[in-house]
Amino acid sequence: MKKFAKKVQNFLVSEDGPTAVEYAVMLALIVIVCLTAIQAVGTNAANTFNAIADDIDQVEDSAGQFTL
Repeated sequence: MKKFAKKVQNFLVSEDGPTAVEYAVMLALIVIVCLTAIQAVGTNAANTFNAIADDIDQVEDSAGQFTL
């Protein structure tokens, strides 16, 4: 019984568990920030490409009105 009590006491005094949890929380926050940034960049890129495609369509439509 004394061995078990000593192991419990050592576990509670040990700082390895909380440190691992802190690293896991920090990693989760970093992943969330990265995914948010990637999503924002992807949305901006998609909007830019769509705007360019719309401009090209407008130029093609207006070019079709003129005959050479």
